Amino acid sequence: MINTKNKISSETVKEYGFRAGANVVGIAASKDFGSAPEGFTPSVHLEGCCSVIVLGIPSPEEVLTMSTGDYTENRNEMLSKMTNIAKEVEKRIKKDGYKAKAISASGGKFIEGKHFGHISLKHAAELAGLGVINRNYLLTNQQFGNLLWLSAVLTDAELVPDKTAQHKTCDKCNKCVEICPTGALDNPNLFGNKKCDKFYKIVNGKLEIECFLCRKICPNRFGSQANRN
Repeated sequence: MINTKNKISSETVKEYGFRAGANVVGIAASKDFGSAPEGFTPSVHLEGCCSVIVLGIPSPEEVLTMSTGDYTENRNEMLSKMTNIAKEVEKRIKKDGYKAKAISASGGKFIEGKHFGHISLKHAAELAGLGVINRNYLLTNQQFGNLLWLSAVLTDAELVPDKTAQHKTCDKCNKCVEICPTGALDNPNLFGNKKCDKFYKIVNGKLEIECFLCRKICPNRFGSQANRN
C-alpha cells in the first residue's frame, strides 16, 4: 500500500494548532536542537524528525494569586489540555501522510531523582520564536508573559521554521534572584542544576508545587495582553 502524502505548509500546521485550541503556535527546525543534552533531541523520539511544532495556551492572570494547592491544580489542568491539543495536531498531520509524535506537556523521565521532559519545551518554544527565556529560567512571551503552558509535536514534514524572538523581556532586575528561597537562580550558568525540587512534593500520588515566586515576582509576568483587568 502506497502512503500518499498531502503537501502541507507551516501555515497549514499552525492552523491545525489554532483549531485544536492553542493560542500560540511556533515552528522550530529539529537540526537547531544540537545543544540539547544527549537523549533529549527531537530525533531521539521520532526518527527522521525535521520540524518541531510548539503549542501554547496561557493560564489566567489570577493563577498567580492562588494558593499552592490551587496553583498546582490549575497547572495540572493546563498540562492535560496542552497534551490533548498536541495529540489532535499529531492526528491531523498523520492523516496528511507524515510521521508525527505528540510530546506530552507533563511527560518525561526521572534521572537521579529529578524529572526531565522528553525535550525541553521552553527551549523548543524559544527556538520556535514564541518567547525568550528570562533570568528566572521561564519562557516569557511578549503577549502572554510567563503564563504560557506548552506542548509540542514532532514531524518528518519539512516546515519553514519561525525566526527567534528579538524583543527584550528581561532587564536583569534580579527580583527573581532575590526572592528565590533556595538560591536556585544565583548562578545563571547553573540553571540545569536548579534546587526547585525542594519545593515539589507528592500528595496522594500527585505532584504539588509549593513555590512559584519567580513566576509571580517577574515584572513581565503578564506580557502585553490587551484585555488585562
